[in-house]
Amino acid sequence: MLLSRIGSVSEVKRREHLRIMDFKGFLNDLQDWELSRKHEEAPHTNKNPQKENVASQNTGLGASRRDTLSFDNARSNSRQYNDPFSRVTSSFVSEDIPDAVSEKDLGNEYFKQKKYKEAIDCYSRSIAFSPTAVAYANRAMAYIKLRRFQEAEDDCTEALNLDDRYIKAYSRRATSRKELAKFKESMEDAEFALRLEPNNQEIKKQHADAKSLYDKAMLDKVSGALKSTVKGTQKEVKLDTKKNGGSIHPISHITQKSGPAKGNEQQIPAKDSYLMEEVDSNKIRSRAQRQEADGSSSSNNVQHVKRNQKGSKQHVQTSIQQLASRAASLATAEAAKNITPPTTAYQFEVSWRGFSGDRSLQTCLLKAISPHELPKIFKNALSTALLIDIIKCVASFFNEQMDLAVSYMEHLTKVPRFDMIVMCLPSTDKDDLRKIWDEVFCGEATPMEFAEILDNLRSKYCLGQ
Repeated sequence: MLLSRIGSVSEVKRREHLRIMDFKGFLNDLQDWELSRKHEEAPHTNKNPQKENVASQNTGLGASRRDTLSFDNARSNSRQYNDPFSRVTSSFVSEDIPDAVSEKDLGNEYFKQKKYKEAIDCYSRSIAFSPTAVAYANRAMAYIKLRRFQEAEDDCTEALNLDDRYIKAYSRRATSRKELAKFKESMEDAEFALRLEPNNQEIKKQHADAKSLYDKAMLDKVSGALKSTVKGTQKEVKLDTKKNGGSIHPISHITQKSGPAKGNEQQIPAKDSYLMEEVDSNKIRSRAQRQEADGSSSSNNVQHVKRNQKGSKQHVQTSIQQLASRAASLATAEAAKNITPPTTAYQFEVSWRGFSGDRSLQTCLLKAISPHELPKIFKNALSTALLIDIIKCVASFFNEQMDLAVSYMEHLTKVPRFDMIVMCLPSTDKDDLRKIWDEVFCGEATPMEFAEILDNLRSKYCLGQ
């Protein structure tokens, strides 16, 4: 790019040198013309001095005037057609000297020919002459064609810094961010572009694609978290089982058959036989009692393990909830520290929606902006929903910082198209706004100086008197 700029500068110098040479040549031609005029007048000179004197007395004045007039006419004609300064000036105007517009147009021609690298060079020179949102967005499109998505995203951001309502920049940045797997940001870009052009079918499709990819990514993330949680729970249950008696085995009932011994059989007396039967019956009862006791203890052990499993699951769920709550509070505190003042409506709305549900963070974001910067930031991009949300946020800290809150309410009315936005408020939003005005802004605790300002602002918010 630097070599091309140097080449263009040397070309301009060469042309200037040629024009100077033309100017010198014109001066030489003018001198030759004057000499030829003198030679043409020499043969007509009268040789008789008396007649010459009379002629000079009678007609000398007229001749000199005619010569002067003819010379002046020739000089004027030469100035009209051959004046070097006029030729240099006109050539500077007519010649194709590189500028921002010509370089951008040349880049467009290269882009149509699918010469994307050459197009990028032209757009870069155009930006060097005069940065414009169009040049940045066009270069971003060339980067997209070359699959250089990070450069494309950066160029679209620069374009939006120059014009935060440039739809093509939002659309191309959404494309770049989708390819960079920034699905949430891509969806937000497409959503903001849709607010500017609700009937744009291409952006609608872009938004649907980005939303689908974002939902799928979130589902994968949640399922992965659940799997890791289940694995952790299973490990804890196994540890508890080992601590409470080891592994559990099913109980098998063993039936023992007693009978006369084979082999050397002996005759047993009747009394001894009775005693033996009684002993055997006692053995059987004691064995049955032991089995029953073993069964009850095993059942108790199983119930104990089940209770431990249930308790461990509850403990894990409670721990996860506590960790999530602690992480959320830490993230909130960290986010409040890292809030940077937005410079465009897009930046404000993305951050505002990111803090959705957390009024304290939204308040920090709003307070990061000076009230008089609101018209400059929002320009023509303030929506009715965002306006009502900002007013509700102002109402949340009105009693603590009335002067700041009143200043925000005043400068909101200076945002472009504010009158149209307020006139288009739905009836429910008007009711909410009227309630906030009566109960918060014009409450008994409001000092007279602020009450008068808010009373004058009531008509601007179309709330009547």
